[in-house]
Amino acid sequence: MKIEGKEYRTIWFDEKNQAVKIIDQTKLPHQFIIKDLKTVKDAINAIKIMEVRGAPLIGGTAAYGMVLAIMEKNDPNFIKQSSEDLIKSRPTAINLKWAVDRMMKKLSDVNNNEVLKVALKEAKTLCEEDVKFCENIGINGLKIIEEIYNKKKDTVNILTHCNAGWLATINWGTATSPIYHAHKKGIPVHVWVDETRPRNQGANLTSYELNEEAIPNTIIADNTGGILMQRGEVDMCIVGTDRTLSNGDVCNKIGTYLKALAAHDNNVPFYVALPSSTIDWEIKERKDIPIEERNSEELSHIEGVDENNEIKKVLIYPKKSKAMNLAFDVTPAKYITGLITENGISEASSDALKKMFR
Repeated sequence: MKIEGKEYRTIWFDEKNQAVKIIDQTKLPHQFIIKDLKTVKDAINAIKIMEVRGAPLIGGTAAYGMVLAIMEKNDPNFIKQSSEDLIKSRPTAINLKWAVDRMMKKLSDVNNNEVLKVALKEAKTLCEEDVKFCENIGINGLKIIEEIYNKKKDTVNILTHCNAGWLATINWGTATSPIYHAHKKGIPVHVWVDETRPRNQGANLTSYELNEEAIPNTIIADNTGGILMQRGEVDMCIVGTDRTLSNGDVCNKIGTYLKALAAHDNNVPFYVALPSSTIDWEIKERKDIPIEERNSEELSHIEGVDENNEIKKVLIYPKKSKAMNLAFDVTPAKYITGLITENGISEASSDALKKMFR
Protein backbone atom coordinates (compact mmCIF):
# COMPACT_ATOMS: atom_id res chain seq x y z
CA MET A 1 0.00 0.00 0.00
CA LYS A 2 1.03 3.64 -0.25
CA ILE A 3 2.64 6.32 1.89
CA GLU A 4 2.97 9.67 0.12
CA GLY A 5 2.29 7.91 -3.17
CA LYS A 6 5.08 5.34 -2.78
CA GLU A 7 4.43 1.62 -2.37
CA TYR A 8 5.64 0.06 0.88
CA ARG A 9 5.38 -3.11 2.87
CA THR A 10 5.65 -3.17 6.66
CA ILE A 11 8.71 -5.44 6.78
CA TRP A 12 11.37 -6.62 4.36
CA PHE A 13 14.93 -7.95 4.27
CA ASP A 14 17.67 -5.64 3.04
CA GLU A 15 20.14 -7.92 1.25
CA LYS A 16 22.76 -5.20 0.87
CA ASN A 17 22.91 -4.24 4.55
CA GLN A 18 21.92 -7.69 5.88
CA ALA A 19 19.22 -6.21 8.09
CA VAL A 20 15.46 -6.44 8.51
CA LYS A 21 13.67 -3.18 7.69
CA ILE A 22 10.50 -2.11 9.47
CA ILE A 23 8.30 0.99 9.61
CA ASP A 24 8.51 2.25 13.20
CA GLN A 25 4.81 2.49 14.03
CA THR A 26 5.39 4.16 17.39
CA LYS A 27 6.31 7.31 15.46
CA LEU A 28 3.26 7.37 13.19
CA PRO A 29 1.39 9.45 12.15
CA HIS A 30 3.72 12.34 12.94
CA GLN A 31 6.98 10.86 11.68
CA PHE A 32 7.65 8.23 9.02
CA ILE A 33 10.80 6.37 10.03
CA ILE A 34 12.24 3.16 8.58
CA LYS A 35 14.26 1.28 11.17
CA ASP A 36 16.87 -1.50 10.95
CA LEU A 37 16.61 -4.67 13.02
CA LYS A 38 20.03 -6.32 13.19
CA THR A 39 19.77 -8.76 16.10
CA VAL A 40 17.13 -11.05 17.52
CA LYS A 41 16.94 -8.73 20.54
CA ASP A 42 16.07 -5.90 18.15
CA ALA A 43 13.19 -7.99 16.81
CA ILE A 44 11.98 -8.90 20.31
CA ASN A 45 12.11 -5.28 21.41
CA ALA A 46 10.28 -4.10 18.28
CA ILE A 47 7.45 -6.53 19.11
CA LYS A 48 7.38 -5.64 22.80
CA ILE A 49 7.26 -1.86 22.43
CA MET A 50 4.98 -2.11 19.39
CA GLU A 51 7.25 -0.67 16.74
CA VAL A 52 5.58 -3.53 14.89
CA ARG A 53 2.11 -4.67 15.91
CA GLY A 54 -0.87 -6.55 14.56
CA ALA A 55 -0.98 -10.34 14.69
CA PRO A 56 0.18 -11.10 11.10
CA LEU A 57 3.02 -8.54 11.23
CA ILE A 58 4.13 -9.82 14.62
CA GLY A 59 4.31 -13.27 13.05
CA GLY A 60 6.36 -11.97 10.13
CA THR A 61 8.70 -10.12 12.49
CA ALA A 62 9.17 -13.26 14.58
CA ALA A 63 10.08 -15.22 11.45
CA TYR A 64 12.69 -12.64 10.52
CA GLY A 65 13.77 -12.59 14.17
CA MET A 66 14.76 -16.23 13.75
CA VAL A 67 16.80 -15.25 10.69
CA LEU A 68 18.57 -12.57 12.72
CA ALA A 69 19.30 -15.08 15.49
CA ILE A 70 21.00 -17.40 12.99
CA MET A 71 22.98 -14.50 11.51
CA GLU A 72 24.07 -13.54 15.01
CA LYS A 73 25.09 -16.98 16.23
CA ASN A 74 24.51 -20.12 14.22
CA ASP A 75 24.31 -22.36 17.28
CA PRO A 76 21.37 -24.74 17.99
CA ASN A 77 21.15 -23.76 21.66
CA PHE A 78 21.15 -20.04 20.87
CA ILE A 79 18.55 -20.51 18.13
CA LYS A 80 16.29 -22.50 20.46
CA GLN A 81 16.63 -19.91 23.24
CA SER A 82 15.90 -17.15 20.74
CA SER A 83 12.75 -18.92 19.61
CA GLU A 84 11.52 -19.15 23.20
CA ASP A 85 12.32 -15.48 23.87
CA LEU A 86 10.46 -14.42 20.74
CA ILE A 87 7.35 -16.37 21.76
CA LYS A 88 7.38 -14.68 25.19
CA SER A 89 7.60 -11.16 23.75
CA ARG A 90 3.79 -10.77 23.43
CA PRO A 91 1.47 -13.50 24.70
CA THR A 92 -1.91 -12.93 23.04
CA ALA A 93 -1.30 -12.88 19.27
CA ILE A 94 -1.22 -16.54 18.18
CA ASN A 95 0.62 -15.71 14.94
CA LEU A 96 3.76 -15.14 16.98
CA LYS A 97 4.02 -18.71 18.25
CA TRP A 98 2.71 -20.08 14.95
CA ALA A 99 5.47 -18.33 12.99
CA VAL A 100 8.27 -19.35 15.36
CA ASP A 101 7.07 -22.97 15.48
CA ARG A 102 6.88 -23.03 11.69
CA MET A 103 10.43 -21.69 11.40
CA MET A 104 11.80 -24.19 13.93
CA LYS A 105 10.09 -27.07 12.16
CA LYS A 106 11.51 -25.95 8.82
CA LEU A 107 15.01 -25.66 10.27
CA SER A 108 15.04 -29.04 12.00
CA ASP A 109 17.63 -31.37 10.49
CA VAL A 110 18.92 -28.68 8.11
CA ASN A 111 22.68 -28.70 7.56
CA ASN A 112 24.45 -25.92 9.51
CA ASN A 113 25.84 -24.48 6.28
CA GLU A 114 22.35 -24.20 4.80
CA VAL A 115 20.35 -23.09 7.82
CA LEU A 116 20.54 -19.32 7.15
CA LYS A 117 19.57 -19.73 3.50
CA VAL A 118 16.61 -21.95 4.43
CA ALA A 119 15.50 -19.62 7.25
CA LEU A 120 15.57 -16.53 5.06
CA LYS A 121 13.64 -18.25 2.31
CA GLU A 122 11.00 -19.48 4.77
CA ALA A 123 10.59 -16.04 6.39
CA LYS A 124 10.06 -14.48 2.98
CA THR A 125 7.62 -17.23 2.01
CA LEU A 126 5.65 -16.75 5.23
CA CYS A 127 5.33 -13.02 4.54
CA GLU A 128 4.36 -13.55 0.90
CA GLU A 129 1.67 -15.98 2.02
CA ASP A 130 0.26 -13.36 4.36
CA VAL A 131 0.08 -10.82 1.54
CA LYS A 132 -1.88 -13.29 -0.58
CA PHE A 133 -4.14 -14.28 2.32
CA CYS A 134 -4.95 -10.63 3.02
CA GLU A 135 -5.60 -9.93 -0.64
CA ASN A 136 -8.02 -12.87 -0.75
CA ILE A 137 -9.71 -11.65 2.45
CA GLY A 138 -10.34 -8.41 0.59
CA ILE A 139 -11.76 -10.15 -2.47
CA ASN A 140 -14.09 -12.25 -0.29
CA GLY A 141 -15.15 -9.35 1.92
CA LEU A 142 -15.77 -7.13 -1.11
CA LYS A 143 -18.84 -9.23 -1.89
CA ILE A 144 -20.46 -8.14 1.38
CA ILE A 145 -19.81 -4.46 0.69
CA GLU A 146 -21.11 -4.85 -2.87
CA GLU A 147 -24.35 -6.40 -1.61
CA ILE A 148 -24.93 -3.49 0.80
CA TYR A 149 -24.14 -0.94 -1.91
CA ASN A 150 -26.43 -2.60 -4.46
CA LYS A 151 -29.32 -2.38 -1.99
CA LYS A 152 -28.51 1.07 -0.60
CA LYS A 153 -27.30 2.78 -3.79
CA ASP A 154 -25.34 5.16 -1.60
CA THR A 155 -22.10 5.38 0.40
CA VAL A 156 -21.44 2.30 2.54
CA ASN A 157 -20.56 3.33 6.11
CA ILE A 158 -18.20 0.87 7.79
CA LEU A 159 -17.09 0.95 11.42
CA THR A 160 -13.77 -0.57 12.41
CA HIS A 161 -11.85 -0.83 15.66
CA CYS A 162 -8.11 -0.51 16.36
CA ASN A 163 -5.84 -1.01 13.35
CA ALA A 164 -6.38 -4.14 11.29
CA GLY A 165 -5.01 -2.36 8.25
CA TRP A 166 -2.00 -3.00 6.08
CA LEU A 167 0.19 -1.63 8.86
CA ALA A 168 -0.91 -4.59 11.00
CA THR A 169 -0.04 -7.13 8.30
CA ILE A 170 2.54 -7.21 5.51
CA ASN A 171 0.22 -5.60 2.96
CA TRP A 172 -3.53 -5.01 2.33
CA GLY A 173 -4.58 -5.58 5.96
CA THR A 174 -7.39 -7.79 7.21
CA ALA A 175 -10.38 -5.60 8.14
CA THR A 176 -9.28 -2.90 5.68
CA SER A 177 -8.63 -5.21 2.74
CA PRO A 178 -12.32 -5.41 1.71
CA ILE A 179 -12.48 -1.60 2.08
CA TYR A 180 -9.46 -1.11 -0.17
CA HIS A 181 -10.87 -3.51 -2.75
CA ALA A 182 -14.23 -1.73 -2.69
CA HIS A 183 -12.53 1.66 -3.10
CA LYS A 184 -10.45 0.40 -6.03
CA LYS A 185 -13.64 -0.88 -7.66
CA GLY A 186 -15.26 2.54 -7.37
CA ILE A 187 -17.76 1.71 -4.61
CA PRO A 188 -18.19 4.76 -2.37
CA VAL A 189 -17.18 3.87 1.18
CA HIS A 190 -16.77 5.88 4.36
CA VAL A 191 -15.07 4.50 7.46
CA TRP A 192 -15.90 5.33 11.06
CA VAL A 193 -12.51 4.93 12.76
CA ASP A 194 -12.60 4.12 16.47
CA GLU A 195 -9.90 6.15 18.21
CA THR A 196 -8.98 2.98 20.15
CA ARG A 197 -7.62 4.02 23.51
CA PRO A 198 -5.18 3.77 25.08
CA ARG A 199 -2.64 3.61 22.24
CA ASN A 200 -4.97 5.22 19.68
CA GLN A 201 -4.11 2.78 16.91
CA GLY A 202 -7.31 3.70 15.10
CA ALA A 203 -6.65 7.43 15.13
CA ASN A 204 -2.90 7.16 14.62
CA LEU A 205 -2.70 4.29 12.16
CA THR A 206 -6.03 3.35 10.53
CA SER A 207 -7.00 6.92 9.70
CA TYR A 208 -3.43 7.61 8.55
CA GLU A 209 -3.35 4.76 6.07
CA LEU A 210 -6.90 5.44 4.82
CA ASN A 211 -5.90 9.06 4.20
CA GLU A 212 -2.91 7.88 2.17
CA GLU A 213 -5.27 5.82 -0.02
CA ALA A 214 -7.75 8.75 -0.29
CA ILE A 215 -10.56 6.84 1.43
CA PRO A 216 -13.03 9.08 3.34
CA ASN A 217 -12.91 8.41 7.07
CA THR A 218 -13.91 10.02 10.35
CA ILE A 219 -12.23 9.41 13.71
CA ILE A 220 -14.67 8.87 16.57
CA ALA A 221 -14.26 8.29 20.30
CA ASP A 222 -14.46 4.62 21.22
CA ASN A 223 -17.90 4.99 22.79
CA THR A 224 -19.51 6.78 19.83
CA GLY A 225 -20.20 3.69 17.73
CA GLY A 226 -23.32 2.75 19.68
CA ILE A 227 -25.24 5.93 18.98
CA LEU A 228 -24.16 5.89 15.33
CA MET A 229 -25.62 2.39 15.04
CA GLN A 230 -28.83 3.54 16.74
CA ARG A 231 -29.09 6.36 14.19
CA GLY A 232 -28.63 3.96 11.27
CA GLU A 233 -25.31 5.51 10.29
CA VAL A 234 -23.35 2.24 10.34
CA ASP A 235 -24.01 -0.32 7.60
CA MET A 236 -21.55 -2.91 8.84
CA CYS A 237 -18.64 -3.45 11.23
CA ILE A 238 -15.36 -5.11 10.26
CA VAL A 239 -12.65 -5.77 12.83
CA GLY A 240 -9.51 -7.88 12.96
CA THR A 241 -8.42 -10.47 15.49
CA ASP A 242 -5.26 -11.50 17.31
CA ARG A 243 -6.49 -15.00 18.12
CA THR A 244 -9.60 -16.82 16.96
CA LEU A 245 -10.61 -20.00 18.75
CA SER A 246 -11.80 -23.00 16.76
CA ASN A 247 -15.32 -22.42 18.15
CA GLY A 248 -15.44 -18.95 16.53
CA ASP A 249 -14.76 -16.83 19.63
CA VAL A 250 -12.55 -13.87 18.74
CA CYS A 251 -9.87 -12.19 20.85
CA ASN A 252 -9.15 -8.69 19.62
CA LYS A 253 -8.20 -5.22 20.85
CA ILE A 254 -10.00 -4.16 24.02
CA GLY A 255 -13.37 -2.64 23.17
CA THR A 256 -14.22 -5.04 20.35
CA TYR A 257 -16.68 -6.95 22.54
CA LEU A 258 -18.64 -3.77 23.30
CA LYS A 259 -18.86 -2.96 19.57
CA ALA A 260 -20.21 -6.44 18.92
CA LEU A 261 -22.86 -6.00 21.61
CA ALA A 262 -23.95 -2.66 20.15
CA ALA A 263 -24.04 -4.14 16.65
CA HIS A 264 -26.11 -7.10 17.86
CA ASP A 265 -28.61 -4.79 19.61
CA ASN A 266 -29.03 -2.69 16.46
CA ASN A 267 -29.02 -5.48 13.85
CA VAL A 268 -25.78 -4.24 12.29
CA PRO A 269 -23.71 -7.00 10.62
CA PHE A 270 -20.51 -7.61 12.59
CA TYR A 271 -17.70 -9.29 10.65
CA VAL A 272 -14.20 -10.36 11.70
CA ALA A 273 -11.46 -10.55 9.06
CA LEU A 274 -8.58 -12.96 9.61
CA PRO A 275 -6.01 -15.15 7.91
CA SER A 276 -6.04 -18.82 8.95
CA SER A 277 -2.70 -18.28 10.73
CA THR A 278 -4.69 -16.44 13.42
CA ILE A 279 -6.81 -19.48 14.30
CA ASP A 280 -5.88 -21.27 17.53
CA TRP A 281 -6.88 -24.90 17.10
CA GLU A 282 -5.66 -25.90 20.57
CA ILE A 283 -7.30 -23.61 23.16
CA LYS A 284 -10.99 -24.48 23.49
CA GLU A 285 -12.20 -22.06 26.19
CA ARG A 286 -12.04 -18.28 25.99
CA LYS A 287 -11.01 -18.13 29.67
CA ASP A 288 -7.76 -19.89 28.71
CA ILE A 289 -6.64 -17.20 26.26
CA PRO A 290 -3.64 -15.31 27.71
CA ILE A 291 -4.81 -11.68 27.88
CA GLU A 292 -1.90 -9.27 27.85
CA GLU A 293 -1.87 -6.61 30.55
CA ARG A 294 0.35 -3.75 29.47
CA ASN A 295 2.02 -0.91 31.36
CA SER A 296 -0.54 1.41 32.96
CA GLU A 297 1.47 4.37 31.66
CA GLU A 298 -0.14 3.76 28.26
CA LEU A 299 -3.39 4.87 29.93
CA SER A 300 -2.09 7.61 32.19
CA HIS A 301 0.05 9.32 29.56
CA ILE A 302 -0.61 10.39 26.01
CA GLU A 303 1.70 11.39 23.17
CA GLY A 304 1.22 14.17 20.68
CA VAL A 305 2.97 16.87 18.67
CA ASP A 306 3.55 20.24 20.34
CA GLU A 307 3.71 23.67 18.71
CA ASN A 308 7.37 23.05 17.83
CA ASN A 309 6.44 19.84 15.97
CA GLU A 310 8.13 17.74 18.63
CA ILE A 311 6.55 14.56 20.00
CA LYS A 312 5.83 14.95 23.71
CA LYS A 313 4.35 12.62 26.31
CA VAL A 314 2.12 14.17 28.99
CA LEU A 315 0.34 12.88 32.10
CA ILE A 316 -3.47 13.08 31.86
CA TYR A 317 -4.48 11.27 35.08
CA PRO A 318 -4.19 12.33 38.73
CA LYS A 319 -0.72 11.40 39.96
CA LYS A 320 -2.07 9.19 42.75
CA SER A 321 -4.56 7.29 40.57
CA LYS A 322 -4.00 3.66 39.63
CA ALA A 323 -4.84 2.32 36.18
CA MET A 324 -5.48 -1.14 34.72
CA ASN A 325 -4.50 -1.69 31.10
CA LEU A 326 -5.88 -4.92 29.64
CA ALA A 327 -4.97 -4.98 25.95
CA PHE A 328 -7.59 -7.42 24.62
CA ASP A 329 -11.08 -8.77 25.16
CA VAL A 330 -13.01 -11.74 23.76
CA THR A 331 -16.12 -11.55 21.60
CA PRO A 332 -18.28 -14.70 21.77
CA ALA A 333 -19.07 -16.34 18.44
CA LYS A 334 -22.82 -15.75 18.87
CA TYR A 335 -22.32 -12.02 18.24
CA ILE A 336 -20.31 -12.50 15.04
CA THR A 337 -22.12 -12.43 11.68
CA GLY A 338 -19.25 -14.11 9.87
CA LEU A 339 -15.51 -14.67 9.64
CA ILE A 340 -13.91 -13.31 6.46
CA THR A 341 -10.93 -15.54 5.64
CA GLU A 342 -8.66 -16.21 2.69
CA ASN A 343 -10.76 -19.29 1.85
CA GLY A 344 -14.14 -17.56 2.00
CA ILE A 345 -16.69 -16.35 4.52
CA SER A 346 -17.37 -18.75 7.37
CA GLU A 347 -19.86 -18.89 10.18
CA ALA A 348 -18.24 -18.37 13.57
CA SER A 349 -18.60 -21.99 14.65
CA SER A 350 -16.49 -25.11 15.12
CA ASP A 351 -18.19 -27.05 12.34
CA ALA A 352 -17.88 -24.23 9.81
CA LEU A 353 -14.21 -23.55 10.57
CA LYS A 354 -13.30 -27.23 10.44
CA LYS A 355 -15.09 -27.58 7.11
CA MET A 356 -13.26 -24.56 5.68
CA PHE A 357 -9.75 -25.34 6.92
CA ARG A 358 -9.50 -29.00 7.90
